[in-house]
Amino acid sequence: YSLSKEIQDEMRRQTIAMAKELGVVGLMNVQFAVKGNDIYVLEVNPRASRTVPFVSKCIGESLAKVAARCMAGQSLESQGFTKEIIPNRFAVKEAVFPFAKFPGVDPMLGPEMKSTGEVMGVGQTFGEAFYKAVLGSND
Repeated sequence: YSLSKEIQDEMRRQTIAMAKELGVVGLMNVQFAVKGNDIYVLEVNPRASRTVPFVSKCIGESLAKVAARCMAGQSLESQGFTKEIIPNRFAVKEAVFPFAKFPGVDPMLGPEMKSTGEVMGVGQTFGEAFYKAVLGSND
């Protein structure tokens, strides 16, 4: 659950380069995979995703509002959004599956999506956040 500063910096650099090349104004979702020191881009979507409210809650800022203002012509600087916000806690997103609510549903997971929602676990450590997310997904 941790990446070296060098890998994180390279992912930031790649994200900025893709946003500029694509001419994105507003939100952009990038999914990376990392193996060793190799960074792979899985997908890039110049739009909002389900991750936006999750990240907004983590950092305490409404990214949808900031992005909408950007699309309306306001700069990030004019909105006071000029520095990266790094949360002082861990947050874990976990899928919620319907197996307990729908008897007879095949619990074997495959490539198709079977989740019916998501929960967020927040804690001072990764373990605490993960534990809370697992507890929440089983309610």
